[in-house]
Amino acid sequence: MPSYKKKKRVVVAMSGGVDSSVAAGLLAEDGYEVVGVTMRLFAAKNESFAKLNKSCCSIEDVEDARKVCRQINAKHYFLNFEKEFEQHVINYFVSEYEKGRTPHPCLACNDRLKFDFLLKRSELMDADYLATGHYAQIRRSKKGNKLVKAKDISKDQSYVLFNLNQEKMERLLLPVGKYSKDEIREIAKNLNLSVADKPDSQDICFIPSGDYKKFVEPKITKNIGGSIINNGKVVGKHKGIHSFTIGQRKGLPIENISNRPIYVTKINSETNEVTVGYAEELMKKRLFCNKVNWISEISPNKHIRASVRIRYNGADSPAEVIPHGKKEAIINFDNPVRAITPGQAVVFYKDSEVIGGGIIEYPLENDSNKTEPILINTSL
Repeated sequence: MPSYKKKKRVVVAMSGGVDSSVAAGLLAEDGYEVVGVTMRLFAAKNESFAKLNKSCCSIEDVEDARKVCRQINAKHYFLNFEKEFEQHVINYFVSEYEKGRTPHPCLACNDRLKFDFLLKRSELMDADYLATGHYAQIRRSKKGNKLVKAKDISKDQSYVLFNLNQEKMERLLLPVGKYSKDEIREIAKNLNLSVADKPDSQDICFIPSGDYKKFVEPKITKNIGGSIINNGKVVGKHKGIHSFTIGQRKGLPIENISNRPIYVTKINSETNEVTVGYAEELMKKRLFCNKVNWISEISPNKHIRASVRIRYNGADSPAEVIPHGKKEAIINFDNPVRAITPGQAVVFYKDSEVIGGGIIEYPLENDSNKTEPILINTSL
């Protein structure tokens, strides 16, 4: 267990926003030797457009991070991770939509870019720790490290950190997790940081327009149209399953088949069929997930009770988690949950602690006594 003495070197992942800037400022105030690193993840085709849409990775963001480092007397480096971002985030993003799934790019960015490539780079820079501006907390003890929710639940980002393990958490600092957003902005003002009033970035960072369909379409290798089905009947045609996600209501190319709202309830990548139905058809009590990670690195040998979340801003729902091998699990919710979406993360909590999580593969039939085949290709 590290001793956390002062004057240790810490690399801070700095996006140019207020959260990572305050993380750097707090660590500098606490006596650490701070080294700011801004990752170049992609080239913004239109810098002014990225700025207006509150995206990140613009020239302005880099300059903001550099200016903050000057203010706190820290070194700053601008490192090119475009190749890694393209391979592990953008290609994954496109591939998932191509399969009719709904990806969460922040998961891939955290797992591979920040807590893999950047963590390794920090070691080459002789840093003792890596720090980020994530809203989450690490509680340390002789028994190990625990990942817990942020003080400010409205900003909590523990959901996208479920892939952390004990080794990575030993070298990770999350300075802003014990503060509310308002407190972070107040700290930024007290430290006289130039970004104190800078707006938060929004939407998907590499799609500042927010139009993911326009971004994905030129990149997909399989763009096959298909039928839209309701109650076994064809009610419309589509130009590709990448245009849909479970629970979607707007933009469905169908005729007026009901006075009630109609939603996407299922996407079949093998037949390219998109099934639509009423809201109640989105309610499910069971799901199967793979790529499961247990923060403690010890897989439970029996069923456990947990509060389970199936989307970033979703509610935690009481459920039974049934481990199915080391990397798979079945989740039985006490009550139906809405729009279980393949490709999204499912995260297990015990009170405020993240105990593990995985990636949703598909919902299961609500009859838990029914035997169902589990045929999963876990290759990336």
